[in-house]
Amino acid sequence: MIFFRVNKLLLYSLFTLVAFPSLAQFQADGFIENLLKKHPDRFSEILSKPEKYQIQILYTRIDRNKKNEPHFTTHGYRVNNTEYFYPASTVKLPAIALAFEKLNKLGIDKHTTMLTGTDRPEQTKVEKDTTAENGLPSVAHYAKKILLASDNDAFNRLYEFIGQQEFNDSLHKKGFTNTRIVHRLESPIGPENNRYTNPVKFEKDGKVVYEQKGQYNTKEYKAPAQILKGKGYMKNGALVNEPFDFTTKNSFPLEEQHRLLKTLFFPDQVPAEQRFNLTPDDYRFIYQYMSQFPVETDFPANYTDDYYDGFVKFLIFGATKTRLPRHIRLFNKCGDAYGFLLDNAYIADFEKGIEFMLTAVIYCNDDEVFNDDKYDYDTIGLPFMASLGKTFFEYEISRKRSARPDLGRFEVEYDK
Repeated sequence: MIFFRVNKLLLYSLFTLVAFPSLAQFQADGFIENLLKKHPDRFSEILSKPEKYQIQILYTRIDRNKKNEPHFTTHGYRVNNTEYFYPASTVKLPAIALAFEKLNKLGIDKHTTMLTGTDRPEQTKVEKDTTAENGLPSVAHYAKKILLASDNDAFNRLYEFIGQQEFNDSLHKKGFTNTRIVHRLESPIGPENNRYTNPVKFEKDGKVVYEQKGQYNTKEYKAPAQILKGKGYMKNGALVNEPFDFTTKNSFPLEEQHRLLKTLFFPDQVPAEQRFNLTPDDYRFIYQYMSQFPVETDFPANYTDDYYDGFVKFLIFGATKTRLPRHIRLFNKCGDAYGFLLDNAYIADFEKGIEFMLTAVIYCNDDEVFNDDKYDYDTIGLPFMASLGKTFFEYEISRKRSARPDLGRFEVEYDK
């Protein structure tokens, strides 16, 4: 009987590795730390206090053969699914993939007008969008606003269309089992009200082509244990000298963020059950607006001075306000909130034939107080992200490749 149980466990472990082979395929071998130590001017302070800054880094080296087939080698630094960080706007990328997937299942074009209604007092409706070319909201335009400017309301509308239960169950079925998306962004309505999502309908040529009633998620997605962070937080203008509770907040571990990037950019290299059901045009759309600069955009037309090139480009560029080179593109989704600063990027230099994936998080909250608007993004977080991106970019330039990659799949046409 004992022998039988052991073999059952062994078979289960083997099945898990076969079903989801990329779940733990990174090397915690010191490669990243050793590379960063070569640049003490950039990283000495950070490396001396990694626990304070709660850094996690994943880097994937991509080598292609003469057939342009990619081979991946992933290295990790302090990657730990049990060390919680608030994922901020990085949760918006899976929302886009799931919304496109749901539309494909329904047979609805992503540019179709999407009208959001209400059936609860805390909900808000959307019947027009003045930033869209036709003045009407759509999943495509929401996705565009998310990727170009990290629009929070746009995410909330996709969250409502997908539904809380479908959002989580769909990701879990694809192997993103530690991810938990349970609330809208910049919304005070609380955990219970976030389980309710708005009624939605799609219209084409004045006719309703699909109508979805308001939904309620009957399942509860719980953190494994209570998550307390920091020393205090501000509430109603007063300091509460207690740790801040993140237990009911979104969770999106770094390893699963990095794997989502691989799934979207190299779908043929992941198991079929982990892929999203996306069309070639969906992929092109995602690649375009993940890498397009706001000034290259026709609509929204107001993406000019307020949305500089580096507005949501943290790695390599550190959100710099100067004009960025056009041959280097970050296909990324970044985020910052509660002192956590993140970026998740496939990076390509089309002139030099360079490509790699880099995902990182750093905690920038020296006083350990939340909601006091005293975070160290500008002094700690963004300089770290810029230095991190530059260090890996320089490494990629210096290393030898057996074949120059053909990156034509990712060279897209921008609005202007």
